Amino acid sequence: MFIFKFIHLLAVLVWVGGMFFAYMVLRPAAVEALEPPMRLRLWNAVFHHFFNWVWGAICVLLISGFYMIYLYGGISQVPRHVHIMLALGIVMMLIYGYVFFACYVPFSLHVAKQRWKEAGDMLAKIRKLVAVNLILGVVTIGVALIA
Repeated sequence: MFIFKFIHLLAVLVWVGGMFFAYMVLRPAAVEALEPPMRLRLWNAVFHHFFNWVWGAICVLLISGFYMIYLYGGISQVPRHVHIMLALGIVMMLIYGYVFFACYVPFSLHVAKQRWKEAGDMLAKIRKLVAVNLILGVVTIGVALIA
């Protein structure tokens, strides 16, 4: 069980830690240092790399999480905090799916075609949804620690 908890935690660190870094460190630095077209190009490259890691983290979280539930004897046998973490995680994954398919894909196309206003509008939408997911991620970690 230890190895699955460890792998699960690493996936959480990649996803939530990456969102924290992007939102709290990279975003303000990019605003200070780069003009909008370069900033949008930077975010396009950052998202390309980070989102690949998030897809992997989601796969690891689902596999390790459901396997640990299985080891506990099924969803009816796990403590309430596991149900809460699972629900929050699924909401986060749904938000991420929306960010990726409905926001990032169009954002990337706008950047490629140098449609800076449209790309900026999509980036603002992504930023808000990342903030929501970051909060949900921190709450989920809190639930795990309190249990």
